[in-house]
Amino acid sequence: MPETSLYVGLMSGTSADGIDAALVRFGDREGADFEVVAFETTPYPDDLKQEILAVSDARTGTVDGVCRLDAVLGEWFARSVSKVIKSANVSAEDVTAIGSHGQTVHHLPDEDERFDVRTRSTLQIGNAAVIAERTGILTVSDFRSRDLAVGGQGAPLVPLVDYLLFRSETVGRVLLNIGGIANVTILPPGCGPDDVMAFDTGPGNVIMDGLVARMSNGSAKFDEGGEIAASGIVNPDLLAEWMSHPFFELVPPRSTGREMFGWDFIDAQVKKNPNIPMLNLVATATAFTARSIAEGLRCYAPSYDRLKQIFVSGGGGHNKTLMREIQERVPLVTVSLTDDLGLSADAKEAVAFALLAHRTVNGLHGNLPSATGASRSVVLGNITPGGRA
Repeated sequence: MPETSLYVGLMSGTSADGIDAALVRFGDREGADFEVVAFETTPYPDDLKQEILAVSDARTGTVDGVCRLDAVLGEWFARSVSKVIKSANVSAEDVTAIGSHGQTVHHLPDEDERFDVRTRSTLQIGNAAVIAERTGILTVSDFRSRDLAVGGQGAPLVPLVDYLLFRSETVGRVLLNIGGIANVTILPPGCGPDDVMAFDTGPGNVIMDGLVARMSNGSAKFDEGGEIAASGIVNPDLLAEWMSHPFFELVPPRSTGREMFGWDFIDAQVKKNPNIPMLNLVATATAFTARSIAEGLRCYAPSYDRLKQIFVSGGGGHNKTLMREIQERVPLVTVSLTDDLGLSADAKEAVAFALLAHRTVNGLHGNLPSATGASRSVVLGNITPGGRA
């Protein structure tokens, strides 16, 4: 491997807002020595976002829709790669590989027995062959499937990255990502890889975003700055009902997605609670995300009383009402953005998949069994060679 190497990480999350692309330079084989060279976000047009959400919904998704969108997103991912390397005045020939998370359309991590076999399954689309051919760069994709194959949840995968980049010998830290779904990595002070715990806490922005889209007839995509939630009133009875959801009885490792907290959940709640103003539903959904994060940490974080810092990444970090409510529920822990650690909260997930691709290319494992429940550490992803002659 050269003394330094360039990778592009691509991330398109559960919220389906767009593609984050990070160009990252690594200076060591493990990936802990890194520099973010460039970062670009490519928003999805509204009709493409709606198509992604439609195929991700079991009620509206179709086989032909998933098939065609797989190729479409491959083209969009390739464009986002070209955009980020152009912004840094870098040639595609200088990039070692792309790490593409893809777009999750379904995630079924719990073991299921059918046709005399026991399986766990997940599906991310965004065709890697298209990305590799359009960019000419080797592409690593489908990171989650290998972890599932060895008995893991396939999520969260970022904990190894959190461990490599952000562990502290003296301070207990939580890395909290709030995308559509919220997940935490817990790094006790002086931890080794086997001491790391990580899990999905439950909904992140997914319920809030869905309610805002409903109340605005689609003209707004999210609660900007948390202003809508701040103007509403939390309904304590409804919040208590939501917190009794069976997901919160699951002991980590655990993961979830739109299958559990997406449109089916949102539609059911709106229908069941016609007398609760939409403003109050958004406020309650915001409190739900904050409380589920706090309760998840309180119940399952090892050495909870030694945790001193929570660093937030993802779109939820821009929701001031949500950030304030999280801080109020964990008053003895400081809550801030990963920017305070030197990594943009918006770029963190894309950087993570650049690092995971870097480890795959170097033959290093990318999962933490303590986080996913896998039986062993494995090298993640499928490798598609670049299209250069």
